[in-house]
Amino acid sequence: MEGVSDQCKSTKTWPSRRRLIRDAAKRPMITLDELQRSTAEVGDSVHRTTISRILHKSGLYGRVARRKPFLKDIHKKCCLKFATSHLGDTPNMWKKVLWSDETKIELFGNNAKRYVWRKSNTAHQLEHTIPTVKHGGGSIMVWACFSSAGTGKMVKIDGKMDGAKYRTILEENLMESAKDLRLGRRFVFQQDNDPKHKAKSTMEWFKNKHIQVLEWPSQSPDLNPIKNLWKELKTAVHKCSPSNLTELELFCKEEWEKISKLQN
Repeated sequence: MEGVSDQCKSTKTWPSRRRLIRDAAKRPMITLDELQRSTAEVGDSVHRTTISRILHKSGLYGRVARRKPFLKDIHKKCCLKFATSHLGDTPNMWKKVLWSDETKIELFGNNAKRYVWRKSNTAHQLEHTIPTVKHGGGSIMVWACFSSAGTGKMVKIDGKMDGAKYRTILEENLMESAKDLRLGRRFVFQQDNDPKHKAKSTMEWFKNKHIQVLEWPSQSPDLNPIKNLWKELKTAVHKCSPSNLTELELFCKEEWEKISKLQN
């Protein structure tokens, strides 16, 4: 009789299991508490641990949601066009690219994380990510560049960045970085489409310096490999536990140089 009772109990829970799996799949950011309440509303009392076990058996695990830029259809088409136009490029071509970007580095770490129910290898699916906007106290802005040969210069941006300040950064750091990385005179410079980067005076500066600028699709920061270095840098810096902005800047430059040494 005990075996029959267990079998009946197991059979009775199947609708609840299917409902839990269906709800988690439809709403990946639903919490365990919300799932527990939804089962209680239909007359079932399921423990949080049981809910987790059911979802795990179906291949769904709680993972931190990735933050990705919000892209319109036009942005997606531009990214696809960029990718297809470079399908024939050789590895040697990309070795000549000097990648650049600016980023904000916070004194006390990243923003709060949010978890999502998902299966393996689905981290970048739209429903499993958190849309972000650019440029969200205790932080500094830095500009840096790198190539396949290693990291170039990193500089702290003092005050508000404008076209003139950006050109000063380029004047003082771009050619020196290319020289240190032995890219030669015919290297290609990458920057995004920020108005300061694309300003007429800035583009004339590139022309006068005979620097080729890589055409870049709008709203596509995830295409820039420097994003991987930013993540590595911020993780390393926060492990140093800077207590003020002066230490934050110092640790940023030290850890940036270490990345170059690790690559070499």
